[in-house]
Amino acid sequence: MKHNSLGLPQKETEVIASELNRLLANFQVYYQNLRGLHWNIRGKRFFDLHLKFEELYNDSQLKIDLIAERVLTLGSTPLHTFEDYTAQSQLPIGRNVSSDETAIALLLECLPQLLARERKILQLADAINDEGTTSMMSDFIVEQEKTIWMLSAWLEREI
Repeated sequence: MKHNSLGLPQKETEVIASELNRLLANFQVYYQNLRGLHWNIRGKRFFDLHLKFEELYNDSQLKIDLIAERVLTLGSTPLHTFEDYTAQSQLPIGRNVSSDETAIALLLECLPQLLARERKILQLADAINDEGTTSMMSDFIVEQEKTIWMLSAWLEREI
């Protein structure tokens, strides 16, 4: 079995890097959704949601960088074109969303899909003792589960 410079099995690491690239594409769409929500939100909850969406897109921007750097660390090349992102992402694209409840519903549609992909990557990374990827996915999952809970509470929806 061939190993990479990190001591991880090459073939399995390539699969993880590919999955991380899919996650990267999904995060890029999620990030753009958040930017659009931040810019276009209207109504009585504007000030609160405008700030919340900014907080979430800043967090997503950090995660995007972490994911891309992990792909590089694993010896692969991160996706970096909008064409790649839209081709690889499964997330819905929010267009002209200005309603508070529609905006939160969009995020509650996106976040579980991110979680599912992260859990898949977590399993793959755990199977080969890829602690760097495992740790990163665990951190992402904890934060996003809490965000889903909070957004669901705001929308008064059961999770």
